[in-house]
Amino acid sequence: MGMTSKDDRFDGRWWRFDELTGRQVHDLLKLRQDIFVVEQNCAFPEIDGQDPVTLHYLVEDAAGRIVGALRAFVPGERESASEARIGRVVIDAGHRGGGNGRKLMRSGIEGLRHLAPGHPIQLSAQAHLESFYASLGFERCSEDYLEDGIPHLDMVLAG
Repeated sequence: MGMTSKDDRFDGRWWRFDELTGRQVHDLLKLRQDIFVVEQNCAFPEIDGQDPVTLHYLVEDAAGRIVGALRAFVPGERESASEARIGRVVIDAGHRGGGNGRKLMRSGIEGLRHLAPGHPIQLSAQAHLESFYASLGFERCSEDYLEDGIPHLDMVLAG
């Protein structure tokens, strides 16, 4: 897609799934597996069939290794996207801290504001991250619930 973000953001680029190289797909899925399945000790279907119908914001280090990522559902972009939504937000353990999570989310929000102007942005947050997402303007819009054994809640950022 060619949209990049720089300055105070966790520097990355937006990709359609079909634009990703085989190596990028491998590295993205490995990063998500390492964090969501192994680190968080949560057996769940991480490869859920949604990646081909979402856009992916990938942050690579100088060696080209993916160290941060998120995926976005864009209304009207694909047949399955009826709302603007951010998900699968992940940062490699060695790149956490220093505000990189905030920078990654700001890049995702900025991208969706451009790709889906006027739409609220939704996400399903792990409950322990509610205050982090609230600091970015998201508001709780559900009670807590268990997803794959981890407490979550739905949040929305007004359009």
